[in-house]
Amino acid sequence: MNSDTINHMAAAIRAAILAHEADIESLDREIGDGDHYINMKRGCEAIATISAELAPLSAADALNKIGMKLLSTIGGASGPLFASFFMSMGKILKTTETATIQDIALAFESGVQAIMQRGKAQAGEKTMLDVLIPVADTFKQLAGQDKPAKEIATILKTVASEGLESTRNLLATKGRASGLGERAIGHLDAGAKSCEVMIHAVCDQILAKAH
Repeated sequence: MNSDTINHMAAAIRAAILAHEADIESLDREIGDGDHYINMKRGCEAIATISAELAPLSAADALNKIGMKLLSTIGGASGPLFASFFMSMGKILKTTETATIQDIALAFESGVQAIMQRGKAQAGEKTMLDVLIPVADTFKQLAGQDKPAKEIATILKTVASEGLESTRNLLATKGRASGLGERAIGHLDAGAKSCEVMIHAVCDQILAKAH
C-alpha cells in the first residue's frame, strides 16, 4: 500500500458514496438525524482536495493526514469516529516499511477498535460497527491464512452486506435512532450502509486489479 493506492481508493469511495446518495439519505431520514449523507459527502470531498498533498507521503502519513482533515471537516459524531479510524491505521502502518496484507488487516482492525473506543459502542447496537467488526475479524482471519487478495475481497463484500442486513432487526442503543426504541426495528442503519458502500468500493477496485 502506498499513497497512490490510497488516493485511488479514496476516489473510488467518493464515487460510490455519490452514487448511493438516495439510498443513504432515505435510510437516515427514517431513523437518523438527516445529516449523515451530507457529512459523508463532505468528508469525501475534503479528502479529494488534498490528494496532491497526500501523493508524496508514506501510506502511514497519508492516512494520518486524512484523519486530521476529516476531524476538522466533518460535523456531528462521524468526524471524530472516522478520524480515529484513519489515524489508528496510520499508527500501525508507521511501524512497517512495506505493508503486507497481514499488516493492512491489522491496521484495519486497529482502526475499527478506535471507533469502538471513541464511540463507546460494540456490535449489535445498530451502528456502522455491525459492518466494520465482522469485516475486520474476517479480514484478519483470511490474511492470516495467506488467502489471495481476490478471494479476500470477494468474501469481505459478502460479510459487509450481511453485516448491513443484520442491522434491520436490531434495537438501536446508540445514536439518534436509540431514542426511537422499537420503532427503529425493521430499518437498516444509515452508517452501516455507508460502510458497506465504502467496503464494496475498495473491494471492487481490488477485484478489477486482479483480473
